[in-house]
Amino acid sequence: MGKSQEERIKEAVKAYYGARAQQVVPSCCGPEVCCGGAGTEEQAVAVSQADSPCCADEWAVGSLGCGNPLDFVDIQQGQVVLDLGSGLGLEVILAARMVGDKGKVIGLDMTPEMIDRATKNAERAGVQQITDFRLGEMENMPVDDESVDLIISNCVVNLSPDKERVFREAYRVLKPGGQMLISDLVSTGLPEEVRKDLTSWAQCLGGTIEESEYLDLIRKAGFEEAVVVEKVDATALLSGAGCCSPAPTESGRPRIDSIRVRAVKEASD
Repeated sequence: MGKSQEERIKEAVKAYYGARAQQVVPSCCGPEVCCGGAGTEEQAVAVSQADSPCCADEWAVGSLGCGNPLDFVDIQQGQVVLDLGSGLGLEVILAARMVGDKGKVIGLDMTPEMIDRATKNAERAGVQQITDFRLGEMENMPVDDESVDLIISNCVVNLSPDKERVFREAYRVLKPGGQMLISDLVSTGLPEEVRKDLTSWAQCLGGTIEESEYLDLIRKAGFEEAVVVEKVDATALLSGAGCCSPAPTESGRPRIDSIRVRAVKEASD
């Protein structure tokens, strides 16, 4: 029996990011900014010890992301934070500084190569006691029920072929009153051939859906509130990168937007 499309997508994504972990370069999912250059272990440590949002944003690009979700959330000391698709560990390291010694930050990634490098980055940044990198999939999170205060994610949910399940899992692991703040890409008018292309999936494009559908899936998972707190037209960025943007169709070029979404799980009575 042949593999399902979902299985093929996951294999393609895992292979793509496993290879990227070996030689990280600026991602097609975001622009180069400020400091320039690709993300490396040295930059991870430097960012973790600095207060420059410029360099943090730059390293997020090298980390294959589309926007640092930590810019839009107030993390408290002692909280438990979960980063979906933690990659090289930038957001995990930054969040660890915010939660302090009494907090905890879990990094979840499906590629062993990323887990290995992120773990080493956290050790070099001196936050290994606060961080916990786990190998697993967003659709089946190895995280206890109602154990997390905040979920963050940087341009990763679009890679999942079952986004509804990802959001259901996110709802399950969040504590009542907990929040999810994620950066991601959405699209309008994406050609069907792009959606079927495994390389396009791995490059953050093939799995994008419309914004309204994205928010509906979050609400369907049970979240009380799901709103877009920032939206940027990313079509030009993807075109300029030369690796993600499809050719124009008869109906015109598809629109790609980078959005940051906040969702809240209803608090207990």
